[in-house]
Amino acid sequence: MFGRHDEGEVVKDRVRIAIIGSGPAGMSAAGRAARLGMSHVLLEKTDHLSDTIFKYQKGKHVMATPSSLVLRSDFEFDAGKREQILGIWDEQAASNAVTVRYNAEVTKIEGEKGAFVLTLKGGDTIEAEAVILAIGTQGNPNRLRCAGADLPHIQYQLDDPTEYVDEHITVVGTGDAGIENALGLAADPAQGNVVTILNRGTEFARAKEANVKLLTEAEAAGRIIIRNETTPAEVRPGELVLDTRDGQETIRCDRIIARTGSAPPRKFVEDCGIEFTSPEREAFPVLSPVFETTRPGIHVIGALAGYPLIKHCMNQGYDVVEFLNGNTDLKPADEPILAEKFATLPGQRSVDEWLELFGSRIEIFRDISALQLRELMLDSDVSAFRKGEAVFERNEPGSSLFAIADGSVAVEVNKDDPSITVPIGQGSIFGEVGLISGRRRGSTVRAAQDLIVVELSRAAALKMMATAPAAAKVVNRIAIERQLLQIFGSGLTPEDIAELVDGAEVRELRANEVLMKEGEEGTDIFIIRRGSMIVERQIGGKPVFLSYLPAGAYVGEMAVIDGSRRSATVRSAIKSEVIRLPGEAFVRLLARKPQLKQKAFAEMERRREINTFVEGRKENFSSVVDMYSQTAQFLVDNGIGEATDVLLIDETLCVGCDNCEKACADSHDGLSRLDREAGTTYAHLHVPTSCRHCEHPHCMADCPPNAIQRGPDGEVFIDETCIGCGNCQRNCPYGVIRMDSVPPKKPSILSWLFLGKGPGPGEPSKAWRKAHADGVERPKQAIKCDMCAGIEGGPSCVRACPTGAAIRVSPEAFLSVAKLAEGE
Repeated sequence: MFGRHDEGEVVKDRVRIAIIGSGPAGMSAAGRAARLGMSHVLLEKTDHLSDTIFKYQKGKHVMATPSSLVLRSDFEFDAGKREQILGIWDEQAASNAVTVRYNAEVTKIEGEKGAFVLTLKGGDTIEAEAVILAIGTQGNPNRLRCAGADLPHIQYQLDDPTEYVDEHITVVGTGDAGIENALGLAADPAQGNVVTILNRGTEFARAKEANVKLLTEAEAAGRIIIRNETTPAEVRPGELVLDTRDGQETIRCDRIIARTGSAPPRKFVEDCGIEFTSPEREAFPVLSPVFETTRPGIHVIGALAGYPLIKHCMNQGYDVVEFLNGNTDLKPADEPILAEKFATLPGQRSVDEWLELFGSRIEIFRDISALQLRELMLDSDVSAFRKGEAVFERNEPGSSLFAIADGSVAVEVNKDDPSITVPIGQGSIFGEVGLISGRRRGSTVRAAQDLIVVELSRAAALKMMATAPAAAKVVNRIAIERQLLQIFGSGLTPEDIAELVDGAEVRELRANEVLMKEGEEGTDIFIIRRGSMIVERQIGGKPVFLSYLPAGAYVGEMAVIDGSRRSATVRSAIKSEVIRLPGEAFVRLLARKPQLKQKAFAEMERRREINTFVEGRKENFSSVVDMYSQTAQFLVDNGIGEATDVLLIDETLCVGCDNCEKACADSHDGLSRLDREAGTTYAHLHVPTSCRHCEHPHCMADCPPNAIQRGPDGEVFIDETCIGCGNCQRNCPYGVIRMDSVPPKKPSILSWLFLGKGPGPGEPSKAWRKAHADGVERPKQAIKCDMCAGIEGGPSCVRACPTGAAIRVSPEAFLSVAKLAEGE
């Protein structure tokens, strides 16, 4: 019935089910229809099955994840090479008598349930009682959006990585496709390729764990360069300009492989009468539990439904045909897994009832389809707590996100008085600070009443935010609301700042990008959400460094409140994020809240004092301020821009005794966490090699056992679960992490002093360590400064300095032109 037709002949056929797209989902649906004896046709616009898999790079290893999910399909699938899998599917399509029509592109779907008419390119039509859309998203890739994005050396597909030799190749995107392309291009050293992969953030939220592991191993072996927090700024012939954390950089680039994801072919789908969950480009169609869209009779499965994994897609293909055949009792293949997960919850609900409760009550899930929610639940935990039980305690490590399905929690905001709490109610979330910043839990959270929560692992939460724009917006809005309440204080409530939150906008700034310019009109204020800012003024035709603003500070309120022009230029010290707040809404808030107004005016007065200081001394500033501004810029260039605590040494006071290093070693099992001589110097200030305890630590980005944590005082430390993989050492841009094993225990200082035993204070030499080894080879672990957390008296390096040359400072306390006045 669907054999080859003569060219120009218009053909009309009729089937029970028309399946559009022969990827894993569509192919599996056709196999089930064939096995059940249902008339069907599988419409494929190319000349081969499963175009998405067909376009995988040559020799690609295809994974069969999740391993816990059983396969339900009339086609076989297991992990293996691309070519092997395609060969098996071709054979089984023939043996299962699947009716396939190739080179059949559907241009239009008309009619209604039971009587659809599909028009093909060329004019042929097919009548069908039901339609299954399994067209995927790979045919609609996200294009680069930067200058030069139309140059011919950019490609969005990699067929055979062995074709490219002696090229500098940049892969943009760190999802599975991008990582696999980079690994393929760098697999054979004989090809001589220099392969760089760009990651917009520091996490690999969209990629499988196995792929991330292979990528980091390739980086460790020197085969691939990973650039985190980096995006393309401009494409030029033979080179690529990058926006990095520290500013723009140009690298050689002969070829770009852009793998930045794809989006549903929205126009075609909406022309079919199908609604989406939101207006966002990456949103998915609204679907029922049986995959039916808002247009009755048309079903959507596979990647177009938000399920990109092959095993999920194949299971959906099987299930949707069973539903169409009247099998209403069929449960999804993941039902047993979810039933076991939900079994501990009170209420005796079914899986579908729990999913309905989670989806309807929890705000971040409301625009996620039932199918996406099922997948999310596989990577999440659900728990019940009795009233008064702690969900987590202050200072506990943790980066998961909690969503309240039933009940409410009380957040203990005052560590000295647990009776002072802030409530968070049903449907909201908590734990977002740990998710976004990686910090330890900032407060104890208890069940205010009997409680049911969904706990999303960091990986699951980041994946949800990356693939469900509406959910990301909710998390972002709640995070902004709570950050505003924390910064402004003054007894404000969420209702007080609702207008500000509704008008808030998150902006990303490149390093050294100007946020506001001296002399321009100001209509908005800005909160620094991530990164840091430099405030400077033009004095005598030169920029004078006034102050440094860390994350959590706000700026721009002076011009908004008094209607004046901007009194200074503010630019980002490093790649940063700010929250723009509408100025008019802020002024109205001040009018309603006298306490906040008083606080804002006090901050304005402090900044005016700095301006007055500058104005009063500008005639004789010259060399002093030039030196100060250059010194401040030097410190920012050396990592203070993202530091929360940094070690500085005044070279005019340092006598080179190395007591700082020795004290550090003796406080940490004989291993020093700092190198006094290493590092850089400007004027009299030396920045030794010691951890800056960054606001957003690069070392945390890829720690497999999650051994790197942030302590209650902001210190970043590595706990005993470190496995010695070295990822943190490679990710640290300041070279402050070393890999070493704990040396043999030294004799006491008194034994060395009176009896001459042992190597003495400080880190023992390699020779002494070797001579006193106990024969057991100790594994190397990551070693870095922990700010002497838990040691009475504070950092040993500072306490041991006999001249006071060593100091540990927070940059906002150190970098201000007002410090010049203190020396007068």
